[in-house]
Amino acid sequence: MSVVRDGRGGAGAGGGATGEGLWALGWARGLCYVGLGLLGVLVGAAGVLVQAAWLPLGLVLGLLGSVGVFWGGSQVTRNKVGAVAPATGWFLAVFGLAMARPEGDLLLGAGVGAYVYLFGGLMCAVICATLALPAPLAPRPKSR
Repeated sequence: MSVVRDGRGGAGAGGGATGEGLWALGWARGLCYVGLGLLGVLVGAAGVLVQAAWLPLGLVLGLLGSVGVFWGGSQVTRNKVGAVAPATGWFLAVFGLAMARPEGDLLLGAGVGAYVYLFGGLMCAVICATLALPAPLAPRPKSR
């Protein structure tokens, strides 16, 4: 296996020098994505509860919290996966809470506020995941 070196002395897209492949991204980045996914679950569940409790203001608060997590995740990780990870957790939480339980309980009932939260959150997730991010800052050369 040939190793392609970039200008910074690291391995290029061909993988690490030891053939690590996808593991070359690092465990810290993976933990960040898992944390963002769990944060998305929490924000989605809190949004379901808040939008039903305080209908006009709670709906706006739930959607703003969702946008904050999606956009913040993409800014922290500087890539689009940072927005997709919390959006996945949000989606799983909201749709999990929208399903009827055997007792007949629903947390996300059929109403205008619930539908606006559901489709508005999905639309915000797609927008935050597809927006073009600015290029990362190039490292400055060291002055002598």
